Amino acid sequence: MAQIQSLSIEHSQHEYGLWDRLCIFKDRLIADSRFQNRVAKIPFLKNIAKKRANQLFDVMAGFVYTQILLSCVRLNLFNLLKDGPLSLDEIKRFCSLDATPLKKLLDAAVSIHLLEMRSNKKYGLGTLGAPMVGNTALSSMIEHHTVLYDDLRDPLRLLSGDVEIKQMEKFWPYVSPDQQDQDALKDKERVKNYSDLMSASLPLVADQVVDAYDFSQHECLLDVGGGQGTFLKRVFLNTPQLKRKLFDLPGVANLAKDSFALTPDHQDIEVHGGDFFQDPLPSGADLITLIRVIFDHDDERVNILLKSIFEALPAGGKLLVAEPMADTPDHPAMGHAYFGFYLLAMGRGRPRTIQEISHLAVHAGFKGVEVLPCSMPINAQVLLISK
Repeated sequence: MAQIQSLSIEHSQHEYGLWDRLCIFKDRLIADSRFQNRVAKIPFLKNIAKKRANQLFDVMAGFVYTQILLSCVRLNLFNLLKDGPLSLDEIKRFCSLDATPLKKLLDAAVSIHLLEMRSNKKYGLGTLGAPMVGNTALSSMIEHHTVLYDDLRDPLRLLSGDVEIKQMEKFWPYVSPDQQDQDALKDKERVKNYSDLMSASLPLVADQVVDAYDFSQHECLLDVGGGQGTFLKRVFLNTPQLKRKLFDLPGVANLAKDSFALTPDHQDIEVHGGDFFQDPLPSGADLITLIRVIFDHDDERVNILLKSIFEALPAGGKLLVAEPMADTPDHPAMGHAYFGFYLLAMGRGRPRTIQEISHLAVHAGFKGVEVLPCSMPINAQVLLISK
């Protein structure tokens, strides 16, 4: 049997071009343990081999690293150390862990650059821990990942569609096909958990969008899928004269109304509740935004939404789409790996490239798509789409 398989593979080699055959040769060479041992003794190649080995180890150990990060977030270590390094005993006074397990956690955090050892055996913020100080957006996502990891316990079952009850699908009730779940979306208490997470994590994207685009050239902004209005509040800081509208599911819209009522600056925001796959969008806005919306949905639903937006916009109106996208330069794993599996667990949607989103927009009737420069594309890329 092994001989038959070998012959079959050998026969298929004729279908490969020169580049493919060279890559196959390289793969076999690198996979050979004797070659690996020889390379480890050659000065220049040794460094390359060591780097690759470290990268592979980090991929293998990634889940452990995330649990160390989660532990630090839950113990509020980053905010605890923001004013300066502390000793083990000083940290222990603010933590629920005993000294021995706490030291194990602190030393582990040092090893992955979340913390640093300072003078007098004190622990300070590391290069990766310092950006976590006061970062409620990222902390919320780190805590939320406990739901995702539950669904990823058996990734092949998840890929095969054999996980009957997915925790991520329960967390995001609007993806459920069950009519009772859909009816529950009118209840603001039913949607509060996921809506709170969206609001808490939105600053990761909102600042990118506001920095990338001049909102002052518009008279009225409609934020579709706008949640509790976090993005509209952020836009107000730069463009207070802009008229603002929000459209989201009825339960979420009611949460937004409650939020806006608390602040005079936001009480004039028009709030509309509905289903943007079934209900027409409110007219009157010359700019519509979709902030982290379309990657939650399949192409058919995205087409429905984009056509509805096209109809709601006046001639010359603009659409801004901002979300993490597949094949983002310098961040290839973010799209297909992270969001690919996140959305798989969620039960709907997929990460798309700029080209795929552009194709959907043109199919809906829009004329052109411009990629706006942004400083942190791993959080979101921003597309300006013209009617």
